Amino acid sequence: MKRFPAFDPPEYVDWEADPALVDEFESLCMADSARGDMIAGLAREQFLALYRGLLHTRLHDIMLKRWVRQGVISKAWLSTGEEATTVGPVHALNRETDLVAPMIRNAGACHEMGMSIADMLRGYLGTSDSPSQGRDGHVGSFQLRVLQPISNIGNVPPVAAGIALSFKLRGASGVVLTWVGDGSVNAGPTHEAFNLAAVLRLPVIFIIQNNQVALGTRVGAHRVLEDFREVHCAYGVDGWSFDGNNVLDAYAATKLAVDRCREGRGPIILDAETFRMGGHATHDEAEARVVIPQDVFTYWGRRDPIGLYEEYLKRHDVTGEELDRIESEVNAEVERAAEEALASRESAEPVPESATGGVYAD
Repeated sequence: MKRFPAFDPPEYVDWEADPALVDEFESLCMADSARGDMIAGLAREQFLALYRGLLHTRLHDIMLKRWVRQGVISKAWLSTGEEATTVGPVHALNRETDLVAPMIRNAGACHEMGMSIADMLRGYLGTSDSPSQGRDGHVGSFQLRVLQPISNIGNVPPVAAGIALSFKLRGASGVVLTWVGDGSVNAGPTHEAFNLAAVLRLPVIFIIQNNQVALGTRVGAHRVLEDFREVHCAYGVDGWSFDGNNVLDAYAATKLAVDRCREGRGPIILDAETFRMGGHATHDEAEARVVIPQDVFTYWGRRDPIGLYEEYLKRHDVTGEELDRIESEVNAEVERAAEEALASRESAEPVPESATGGVYAD
């Protein structure tokens, strides 16, 4: 995809595919026979839909970063480098029956569940026609089966478990999917959610999204074991790991978990290792480069989830011209969405009296 020197991390600007890493990407997809079967069963359009999802997520974040530079918004929380950890798992769901509960860094889940990019951007602008009608910058839509993120870390997992409990009590076939940051694993409510879900065998999937740093604290400073591969063992439930920069591995690992939950064998705790190619938010990009050694950025920069997936697709009869066409379409969509959102800022400012509406459910 096109690189943006003004907005991309420097490791992505002149990105070139490492053939050994592309081989590794492909071999991982077939290393586990069950996951390999899941991937082999995808239709061509599903492979391309995953690519579109990655592009939507990256270009949405590029637009937010542009807005920060232009003074449209003060800061933004981005998912650069982590897109596959969101996009792959959402594509493993049934969007008619299942529900996602993203963290703010999983904004791509909103679009992949059916929300327009324009509405996602309106959420940042706080317009009255945004999904939250201007009340909250956290974007979600219960009509589209997307629970809005909760600012306090560790508070989404209990809500996700509660929704999964409602599915079970009603005999519904739905599965709930949520993500937990490597720092949020330490929060009390997260442990309570894991335990409750385990005891009641709830149809919920918890993805521990290990992007190596919680705000400015690296994993090794708050955890004896620097990975999360065995967390599920503490609760007596099933779990496994996937490569958070490999969208196909992310999809297949989650699809296996979804199927198991539908069989009444949940919950499942997954572990995804990835990396945040920037600061906690756009206001502390420089701090990230101080806290985290450059060689870590270099290592993960070579593993750009979009670049590697593009190379995989080219090996499987998708031409560069077709990828360019898809990128042009997605880029044009994001540009139009930004224009629509900015127009809403001028015409749809929320009135103060609306703050008291919709606070309680009827």
